[in-house]
Amino acid sequence: MCSRSVASKTPVGFIGLGNMGNPMAKNLMKHGYPLIIYDVFPDACKEFQDAGEQVVSSPADVAEKADRIITMLPTSINAVEAYSGANGILKKVKKGSLLIDSSTIDPAVSKELAKEVEKMGAVFMDAPVSGGVGAARSGNLTFMVGGVEDEFAAAQELLGCMGSNVVYCGAVGTGQAAKICNNMLLAISMIGTAEAMNLGIRLGLDPKLLAKILNMSSGRCWSSDTYNPVPGVMDGVPSANNYQGGFGTTLMAKDLGLAQDSATSTKSPILLGSLAHQIYRMMCAKGYSKKDFSSVFQFLREEETF
Repeated sequence: MCSRSVASKTPVGFIGLGNMGNPMAKNLMKHGYPLIIYDVFPDACKEFQDAGEQVVSSPADVAEKADRIITMLPTSINAVEAYSGANGILKKVKKGSLLIDSSTIDPAVSKELAKEVEKMGAVFMDAPVSGGVGAARSGNLTFMVGGVEDEFAAAQELLGCMGSNVVYCGAVGTGQAAKICNNMLLAISMIGTAEAMNLGIRLGLDPKLLAKILNMSSGRCWSSDTYNPVPGVMDGVPSANNYQGGFGTTLMAKDLGLAQDSATSTKSPILLGSLAHQIYRMMCAKGYSKKDFSSVFQFLREEETF
């Protein structure tokens, strides 16, 4: 539950208003938190400015005006720039500030950022999310949180306004570790669902009927019952909208690259994870980079070389 006390309603900084950050910030607004907003693309801030929220010109300016900040950025490079760049958070961060990064980035980068933040007398926690744009809009995200356990309650107050599950994972970097494992499994299961649906359709099965059977059988998974990749099977998912919106193929390829790096550093075999990485990289090279990652179904249908 989010605290309703007046003291808790001091301004919250929010940096990164993309597909996920936008609805997350709106949920904080719904819970009564004034926002200090920044995005590298000014147009992303307009609707917040129109709603009366304060827009500033750099991450440093956010840190100057707020002592609780959430960042939601696409890559490790973006996160490092937002925190450590020339106009980054660390230029003006106040002692005792709570900095929560909900980006999905390399766990090693999270650990380095945490060290830099600690030197400034502030607290850093990694809190990547699962659930996609739909869960971001409805406030039902799952947050996987890494950091000092004593600070978890303070983070939970904010994250609970945007998610229905806020899970403490351990030290800084463990939130990222959990997210990377989840997204590797998601990629593998989405490819598997796409292959099974494609095979069934080519064997003469109606796709809606096949999906229904899969979802009452042992092959059922999130990719089949909540985010089916076949156009016409489900409403309200990217496959029903020419794979627009949702979670981009480029981002999935990025996350699988993080899994590959982690697997190499820990000497962990990820045979299917590595193959999924190659498939999504190939999709990026063949025009699918801006489409949702469930477009792997379309890719399999059109790719004659298999």
